[in-house]
Amino acid sequence: MIHKIPSNTPFRALWANIIDADILDTSFIANFAANIGSPAMVFYAVTTTGISFDIFIEYFWYSLLALTGFSLTGVIFLKFLNKDIIPELPPFFLLNTGNMGLPICLFSYGSHVLGISAAVSSLVILFHFTLGVFLASKKFDLTLLFRSPPFYAIIISVLFLYFDIETPVFLINTTMMLTYAAIFLILMSLGIALTRFKVFSFKSALISSIARVIIGPIIGFFIIKTFNLSGFAAGVLLIQCSMPSAVLTYLVGSLYSSKKVVDSIASMIVVSTIMSFITVPITVFFALKYFY
Repeated sequence: MIHKIPSNTPFRALWANIIDADILDTSFIANFAANIGSPAMVFYAVTTTGISFDIFIEYFWYSLLALTGFSLTGVIFLKFLNKDIIPELPPFFLLNTGNMGLPICLFSYGSHVLGISAAVSSLVILFHFTLGVFLASKKFDLTLLFRSPPFYAIIISVLFLYFDIETPVFLINTTMMLTYAAIFLILMSLGIALTRFKVFSFKSALISSIARVIIGPIIGFFIIKTFNLSGFAAGVLLIQCSMPSAVLTYLVGSLYSSKKVVDSIASMIVVSTIMSFITVPITVFFALKYFY
């Protein structure tokens, strides 16, 4: 027998406040992710999973090649849809590789693949708060790169790998807790964001989302075959390429772009995320079957 909570109880009122989407300050989550969570996530995933310096750099470049392919695809689709290419391009190549891609890769292959996943997500995280801001604001400011904490987190992580420095236990524990806190908060913001966002043009969002969640893994598979990649590393790259558009593109866009652009980005995030509920499991199945 299910007992309903009376509407006049303090617990019911508290729960109503918790699920009220309007009380969540997503700007705090964006700032936490940019300045603390993402750098910790990059450092922890890179330095604690046993990945070598050569493998990290190799897949870092594969990731850059994939993002370039996503960007070119986005330009073509935006041109076809007669949209403002520069500010609306980020959701095409800035994927949800951190808070969604990392856990899915972890679930699929185990903790030993986090280093490869981080090679992909670290580049995306870096672009979120540099190139993503450049495109959203239509202004190029190189100093933004040097004010970006993920930029320094990548450099420090690479130095640890290159010189084979053993990571202190206290640093491992600290970055681990910050990593999981960031994943929790950003996943929560994703859920809240999906309740807030509205699809303003379903047809346009659907066409754009096809470029993200269907053509994306096709580009990833093309890179795998071109460079003759194999094993779980290839599977991780394929899975990461199948991720939907990241919520952070909306958070950044809302700070710098017009309402029309932000509405278009929000629509693509919603539709691509919903589509990914079908496309990502298919990609994971394919990756586990052929790249293990």
